[in-house]
Amino acid sequence: MRISRFTMNPFGMNCYILWSAPGGECIVIDPGMMQQSEKDMITSFIDGNNLTLKHLLLTHCHIDHACAARWLANRYGVEIEGGAKEANIAEQMPSQAARFGLKIDSSPLVIDKILDDGDVINFAGEEMKVLETPGHSPGSLSFYCPDSSVVFTGDVVFQSSIGRTDLTGGSFSVLIDSIKTKIMTLPHDTVIAPGHGDTTTVGDEMVYNPYIA
Repeated sequence: MRISRFTMNPFGMNCYILWSAPGGECIVIDPGMMQQSEKDMITSFIDGNNLTLKHLLLTHCHIDHACAARWLANRYGVEIEGGAKEANIAEQMPSQAARFGLKIDSSPLVIDKILDDGDVINFAGEEMKVLETPGHSPGSLSFYCPDSSVVFTGDVVFQSSIGRTDLTGGSFSVLIDSIKTKIMTLPHDTVIAPGHGDTTTVGDEMVYNPYIA
């Protein structure tokens, strides 16, 4: 499995495209494109590599991660997949845009396919495991690919930091529990691919993250 990262929008959000090979299938995680140039960057990559989009996954429904989800889903004829407890956050997309002063088109978002803890997504000969990791957002999900030794955590945990918990549905104690029971229990060499910033590893965060160590 190949992984391509695209950093975009004023929040520096990481959108990931997982793909098998040119002419194969792909997954998009967190389509947070706010400018047409960012949309063009993603579609040019997908179309330029002749990829078929099979899954559009949301770690959570904050606007910087999900604002282009419906646009991308409509373009490629796929469903938006995410956590059930994100429905209320998804509906608040217009108010989220107003709160941050974003001059972008936004409409209430609907999650088409609900993903639950323990679900498995098969892709490129691998299994991607769905992990419920609430705390930053009430229905945050992480996506763990054991064969590739990588977990996509959205805004749950970052290099030497964690996601904020002062937004709607956030909880510091719940977030720490999610990190310790769902992420830090993975093999130490597992790469953490976060929603913002650089990659890290489970082992490094166990030692250097002041919220966890």
